[in-house]
Amino acid sequence: MAVLAAAQLLDELMGRHRNTNPNDKVKKPNWEDPEYCKYYMVKFCPHDLFVNTKADLGVCPKVHDDEVKNLFEKTEMSYKKAQYVEEFLRFCRHMINEVERKIQKGKQRLELMNSKPEGPPMTQAQTEKNQEQVSLLSDKIAALMQEAEEAGTRGDVEQAQGLMKLCDRLKEEKEQLLKQQENSHWSMTAELAAAQEKQMEVCPVCGAFLIVGDAQQRIDDHLSGKQHVGYFKLRQAYEEMNEAREKEQQEKERRRREERERERSARGGGLGSDRRDRERMERDRERDNDRGDRGRDRSERGDRSEREKDRERHRSSREEKSSRHEDRDRDRERDRDKERERDRDRKHRKERRSSHERSRRRSRDRH
Repeated sequence: MAVLAAAQLLDELMGRHRNTNPNDKVKKPNWEDPEYCKYYMVKFCPHDLFVNTKADLGVCPKVHDDEVKNLFEKTEMSYKKAQYVEEFLRFCRHMINEVERKIQKGKQRLELMNSKPEGPPMTQAQTEKNQEQVSLLSDKIAALMQEAEEAGTRGDVEQAQGLMKLCDRLKEEKEQLLKQQENSHWSMTAELAAAQEKQMEVCPVCGAFLIVGDAQQRIDDHLSGKQHVGYFKLRQAYEEMNEAREKEQQEKERRRREERERERSARGGGLGSDRRDRERMERDRERDNDRGDRGRDRSERGDRSEREKDRERHRSSREEKSSRHEDRDRDRERDRDKERERDRDRKHRKERRSSHERSRRRSRDRH
């Protein structure tokens, strides 16, 4: 790890190609190369946030390059770039979940510390006596279990059942003694905390224990510490990127609605257009909901499951079939319009022929 850190430091000071000969052709940087850190290109690398803290993630094994990061930011959104963003969000969600569990455990510990103990604490002599009784009960239970097993082997079922019932009573007595000992321990802890007259609380950002009403200097030191700032930066980046993604989805939905309105206006509201629009809106809504669900699932569970892949394939197949049906409906509508036009032409020609025949008959009658 020390060698890797030294190599990264030299890369920052002298450049990536510090060992390249002057006559060698230098390869142009490409953000898709696996040697570059995906998290650093998207936003920042979490490994740099908790250096020399309890949450230290170690040195990042990938290369952090500002030039490659600029190339990544200038590139238009693509499938691979979207994958990088998803991996960054998934990693942030994982770390936030870990610290949330730590915060929950800390709160439970404080609640247990502040709860009123059952009875006064035991003295040293009482504690030793309690431990001796627990040890004797354990030996008796082990002996009775062995006797019950031997009785069962001999076929004496009644004796075995009686020994097991006696074992159950001894186990209950042992559990009561252990509970008294545990209550005494928490009583002493609570008395010690009350003697110190310091109430504790859990930091809602990083999960550290803080003293209520502590000096402002100590509070400022905690707020400016690496661990607190690191988790705050993680939470802020995750929330901002999620909000941006939701706004982008809403904008796409708005553009789709406008495009559907224009298509419906261009068709003139033909037969079946309203029904097809409603079906398309339902499909778009289901697709957006499925995409949102998959995004949340990936942020919580990790990689997408095979079941989701099958669902996406089936959905794309349904959309393709629906698109083919719509094309076929439009072709049929055009065919019907052409047929109606041909019928009108035939009718018009037939009327002209009838009129011509009547004129000829009237001319013959006059002669």
